[in-house]
Amino acid sequence: MRTARDHRFLTIGYLLFAIGYLLISGCTHIIPRFGIGGRYLEGKGEVIKSRGGDIDKAILSLEAVVREDPTYQDSITLLGRAYYKKGRYEDAKLILQRALVVNKEDEIGWIVLGLAQIRLGDDGRGLESIKGGLTLLSKAMRDGYRGFNPWDLNGLVRLSLRRSILLATKGLEDKEDLIRATELLLARIDDEEIWRGREANVERRREAAN
Repeated sequence: MRTARDHRFLTIGYLLFAIGYLLISGCTHIIPRFGIGGRYLEGKGEVIKSRGGDIDKAILSLEAVVREDPTYQDSITLLGRAYYKKGRYEDAKLILQRALVVNKEDEIGWIVLGLAQIRLGDDGRGLESIKGGLTLLSKAMRDGYRGFNPWDLNGLVRLSLRRSILLATKGLEDKEDLIRATELLLARIDDEEIWRGREANVERRREAAN
């Protein structure tokens, strides 16, 4: 009889195979020549830019990370977001489904999966995925978020979250509004993370100088 550990090992093995097949079949780029951490940061930096992000560069970097280690931080989810931003909704759906096998509590993974599903015409499943992701996000943001506390001092993220929740509870009568509001929510989370990261860096430099 297989133990829970055996089951998880088989799940990860399937994940590695499935992601490898997806990336090998769809990737024609040369892998960057710097380490996995550098590729991850480069890819993430491009994905979370509200404007001007180089999504092709992000895909190149994150595909390399996921090929090497699909469990590296949130690299699979970021790759799914990059595919979504590029309009590759089927690829986004497939890779995010893999991400959620590893972490069922991945609130961003559920939200972006739902957006991709709706873009692909699977409105019912998409709405449920978004609702689940918004619920998880509400819980995750209770005491800071993404390692930052305080978080969202100006309340813009929570305002966007409430807007997305309101539209999601209405169902699909305002589908386009739901898509726009939820994409805005993701952008505001990214902006807040960038801002908090910059503040943290300034504080670390100040402490080092003292």
